[in-house]
Amino acid sequence: MSWFKKLSVLLFIILLGVMGYLIWMTDQSMPFNSEYATAQRQLSSAPTGGDFTLNSQQGAVSLSQFRHQWVLIYFGYTFCPDICPTNLGNLSLAYRRLSEAQQQQVQILFISVDPDRDTPAQLAEYVNFFNSDMIGLTGNKADLDDITQRYGVVYALHKTPENSQNYSVDHSAFTYLVNPKGELVKQLPHGTNPRQFQQAIEQALKSSVPVQ
Repeated sequence: MSWFKKLSVLLFIILLGVMGYLIWMTDQSMPFNSEYATAQRQLSSAPTGGDFTLNSQQGAVSLSQFRHQWVLIYFGYTFCPDICPTNLGNLSLAYRRLSEAQQQQVQILFISVDPDRDTPAQLAEYVNFFNSDMIGLTGNKADLDDITQRYGVVYALHKTPENSQNYSVDHSAFTYLVNPKGELVKQLPHGTNPRQFQQAIEQALKSSVPVQ
């Protein structure tokens, strides 16, 4: 083996060691959240969805209010550093690419699972950044637990006495597509890009049957 190949192998081994150490350090600094893992194990494999009522800055909002529209629902929280703004940004870009007539048939709902920090007023300010007529909603823990269970959403707060305000929230990152009858018909995964969101919406609009 030439000296160049030996050096390349040595550098590769060192790189693997560094990566392994960083992964190990990350595991040590982020303790296992048993509540989140338990929720994952108990999660139904076939979410049922269904109607709900939560709070917005303008007052109570129910899913049943949008029976003549397709609704896209995303669960998260406003302090989310990357996953939520990325997904909501892609979704809002897809919405803005629709025609005005198509937009009138679509409603986006952002449901916060962090009601202690995400007040209805803060949610309204947050969703306005996305410029897509999005509505921010939240509620008490009992209501949120009921809704997330029915929609197959898992979430858990990493809150301790030492970080009672500066905490993170583990949460699943699907976008839920609900038809004009209020039925959950599709889950779109995190990483869905704007074009894919747009295609899913346009396909749904073509298949839409008017609700009497």
